[in-house]
Amino acid sequence: MDDEGVKKSAILLMTLGEQEAASVIKLLGPKEVQKLGEAMTSLENISRTEIETVLHDFCHEAEGRTTLGQDSDDYVRNVLTSALGEEKAANLIDRILLGNDTSGIEGLKWMDAATVSELIKNEHPQIIATILVHLERDQASGILSLFPERLRNDTLLRIATLDSIQPDALRALNDVLTNLLSGSSNIRKTPLGGVRTAAEILNFVPTALETSVIENIKQFDEDLAQKIMDEMFVFDNLMDVDDHGIQLLLREVQSESLIIALKGAQEELRKKIFKNMSQRAAEALKEDLESKGPVRLSEVEAEQKEILKVLRQLADDGQIVLGGKGDDSFV
Repeated sequence: MDDEGVKKSAILLMTLGEQEAASVIKLLGPKEVQKLGEAMTSLENISRTEIETVLHDFCHEAEGRTTLGQDSDDYVRNVLTSALGEEKAANLIDRILLGNDTSGIEGLKWMDAATVSELIKNEHPQIIATILVHLERDQASGILSLFPERLRNDTLLRIATLDSIQPDALRALNDVLTNLLSGSSNIRKTPLGGVRTAAEILNFVPTALETSVIENIKQFDEDLAQKIMDEMFVFDNLMDVDDHGIQLLLREVQSESLIIALKGAQEELRKKIFKNMSQRAAEALKEDLESKGPVRLSEVEAEQKEILKVLRQLADDGQIVLGGKGDDSFV
């Protein structure tokens, strides 16, 4: 959902009663709730005409759609409290959270990285690894980054060598996270973790920490470290994305973010980006790049990782194919 879509959704929710808004939000995940909550807090001076347009657009879209949302990440409590005030938000928040399974892993998905880190950092690294593979990759990365180096390296190594979760391991996880899998005694062995999961988590980790983790894994198993690096998608790998994929990506990326990210890109990649823009937009981007002063490497890397996050989401949604990252081929 683009920024305009989020704003329209926020306006729609604010026009509904609390019960109706809660019913809608129950169908969303933490990340979507976060985006909508942020948009709700920024709404001001919305005209009647704009509201009518949103309602009209919603009715038009609803004619051909019947479902509303999926996964996401938290701070819904602060967002809704800011948007609606403490008294009004309290009941709404209760209804939202009571409507979801907030125990165990699902509960962790609604917490910030620092809170989860404090909650699990003293557990055995194997338990921590089992928890992290259940979370969104960017959230798991944030948690991992807060660990001491030794624990961080040990946990990522265990994630990379984890290929399934046995029932007894799930029961151990259940002891750590209250009622995570109530009634799960007959649960089947579940495939989780592995090289791909480790690589996806590392894609969101700051470069300095990423290097440290990879070096540690090399000491344990050099082939395993290479397999993880082969699965990792770095900014230069945008060269492997076809033109249609680049065009889809550019629609989702803010121009300022792109400018900073391209400050550290190879000329060949810049040309590929320019080629997939209109001539006018490409010329404007070139001028912005030339006029942009020096940018810290850490800032460039951070923006590149944000763009890769968008790319990964597009790939997960099936809108693009990441070149060289899978076994599928076209015939």
